[in-house]
Amino acid sequence: MGTLDREPPRADADLVATLAAGGDLNHFLGDLVRLAARHTPSAQACGLTLARSSGAVTVSATGPLAQRADEHQYEVDDGPCLEALRAGVVVRVEDMAAEQRWGRFPELAVGLGVRSSLSLPLVVEDRPQGALNLYSTEPRAFAADDETTAARWAEHASGALAVALRIADGDDRADQLLGGLDTRTTIGQAVGLLMSQERCTAEQAFDLLRLASQRRNVKLRDVAATLVAAFEAGLPERPARW
Repeated sequence: MGTLDREPPRADADLVATLAAGGDLNHFLGDLVRLAARHTPSAQACGLTLARSSGAVTVSATGPLAQRADEHQYEVDDGPCLEALRAGVVVRVEDMAAEQRWGRFPELAVGLGVRSSLSLPLVVEDRPQGALNLYSTEPRAFAADDETTAARWAEHASGALAVALRIADGDDRADQLLGGLDTRTTIGQAVGLLMSQERCTAEQAFDLLRLASQRRNVKLRDVAATLVAAFEAGLPERPARW
């Protein structure tokens, strides 16, 4: 069983609560990067990169440090977050001042005050779709424990993006992640409630909703609305048993 199959720690429960309360992907990812930075002791900033048809873009960041560190990589089309996204591997930088990879990026990063970083791929539908990027102003900041902690947040983000891709319509689904899902807050709320009730990932929660929809021959959004309404009335229901 994966890390998310066990009872989540307090930070994970906080994240589930934000999805249940807010429901849309933008707010969910915004809360995720803040929690990832807060609960990864060595991180001082965090950004989340998403691959789109027009190129990589930072969809959530804790502040200007992460935003600018990500953007410098897009400007030179090279850097640890882009390598994590493109190769699907974890990329750790011990000291930007001594780094020889990625052309001009290390120099630009040092100019921002970034001295070390940790980038983890977000794998959705068996291929990297983005990256979670943690930054520190101290060299050699990230240890093995930090990578383990960050991996849990990357797993959460991957699950949320997987659900978004399933919900979004049309061919250019990645471009719709920041738009189409925002109008479908009920489904997002229902996913969050099931994550909390069933102690499962976002993707598993979406599968429960889909299964209930198929069994009852009812549209997915109507199943989600019923679940949310039951929860708000103090009588939460479990679609997996419908």
